[in-house]
Amino acid sequence: QVQLVESGGGLVQAGGSLRLSCAASGRTFSSYAMGWFRQAPGEEREFVAAISRSGGTRNYADSVKGRFTISRDNAKNTVYLQMNSLKLEDTAVYYCAAGRYTGWAPAEYDYWGQGTQVTVSS
Repeated sequence: QVQLVESGGGLVQAGGSLRLSCAASGRTFSSYAMGWFRQAPGEEREFVAAISRSGGTRNYADSVKGRFTISRDNAKNTVYLQMNSLKLEDTAVYYCAAGRYTGWAPAEYDYWGQGTQVTVSS
């Protein structure tokens, strides 16, 4: 079992940057693909980015491609989401998740963090 704790959210102006972190417990972090999802009020949870166990494969939603970067440090049991050029529509609760593959659907992930709020202001 894996426990995930996100951090790094906050309030930022449009055009700014934030770096989210997700720390995982346990010794099996490197055996999981990791994903970031987000959910705005009244919306469904949507895929943001995912990274394979080794970090060699990264997938991004079209809406964040070129602005967000996912990375991981298996020695630190941590996955990151660097968010640049933030837009108002990036406002949401951001969740990290652990699963077998770098899938796009929330159902493909087995473990979830509690989420961290990101608010982009004009």
